[in-house]
Amino acid sequence: MKKATLCAALATIGGLAAHPAMAQSQVTVYGILDSGLVYTNNSNAAGDSVVKVPGLTGSVPSRLGFRGAEDLGGGLQAVFVLESGVNVDTGTMGQGNRLFGRQAYVGLKSAYGTLTLGRQINMTFLAAVKSDVMGPNLFSMSSIDLYIPNARSDNAIGYLGAFNDFTVGATYSLGRDASAAGGPAATGCAGEVAGDAKACRQVTGLLGYDNKAWGVTASYDILYGNTGAAAGLTTSGSSDKRVTLNGYTMLGATKIGLGLMDRKKVAATRANDLESDMYYVGASHPLSPALTLDGQVARHDVKGSANDSTLTVVRLTYNLSKRTAVYSSLGHMRNGGLAAIALDAGGTVGAGLNQSGVSAGVRHAF
Repeated sequence: MKKATLCAALATIGGLAAHPAMAQSQVTVYGILDSGLVYTNNSNAAGDSVVKVPGLTGSVPSRLGFRGAEDLGGGLQAVFVLESGVNVDTGTMGQGNRLFGRQAYVGLKSAYGTLTLGRQINMTFLAAVKSDVMGPNLFSMSSIDLYIPNARSDNAIGYLGAFNDFTVGATYSLGRDASAAGGPAATGCAGEVAGDAKACRQVTGLLGYDNKAWGVTASYDILYGNTGAAAGLTTSGSSDKRVTLNGYTMLGATKIGLGLMDRKKVAATRANDLESDMYYVGASHPLSPALTLDGQVARHDVKGSANDSTLTVVRLTYNLSKRTAVYSSLGHMRNGGLAAIALDAGGTVGAGLNQSGVSAGVRHAF
């Protein structure tokens, strides 16, 4: 009898303790499913064409996420995000088959900004969000540099604060990428190595100003290598640095966005070194409340090489509702020298061949 009474008392206390937390917490389940068809020519050295359902993206990458916040009082909140990438073509997980490959972090938020711990989007990704009108479209700057839509860091401490029209942010990763499972988001540099304070470390920073009429944002990003890391960064002394400057202005309802990215990779062997600049300019114009036309030109200039590429893309999006849209893109990638940058993100092209393509799809957000 005493045992039963004790169990009942503990259950009651547990229920009372859990109730306030549940009342103050908010959890949102959200997602995007985006898929379609794409045709590209010159998809191999023989110049053959291909029609496929793309895996990486359509107009935006597909995802499933959980976002939560708890009010701790005094203007302080606990926050978290768990977000999985979804490959709609096969139903598999993205980002090197990670369970929560897009984001997995927990943190605290106040009027002074948000401090986060875990796998998170870093400042290179955030810096171009307002100026890159194509975003992670299948035909976009993502094709030129797959790091842009996959600018995330494992084992990271992050900070982001907004003060009036100014935004400041930074991340510091103790081991930038713990996965070697393949794909643009998995480069196999786990880091956190005893005795080597630079191995697989990554630092990113952001400073921005924007209002309703215009904005400008700069970012800095340097990542270091270690034994077994991809892209030739196989020593902690090797590094890959990207510095960006991005801006936009509003001309009535039309947004004009432009920017540049300067990249310098110092690899373990000289053959893998790279210096390049990428410039872009684009515009987004609403033809009607439901119909939007976007266009962008991006130029990839490889220093000391003829392997340069130029991307031209236009996209038309029709919103069937607030959550559902259909879209179509036309694109062309001009490759100089022996450049082999495909028009579609994750696609293929014969070395030195130009590539044209068309894509169409449907996107639903929930």
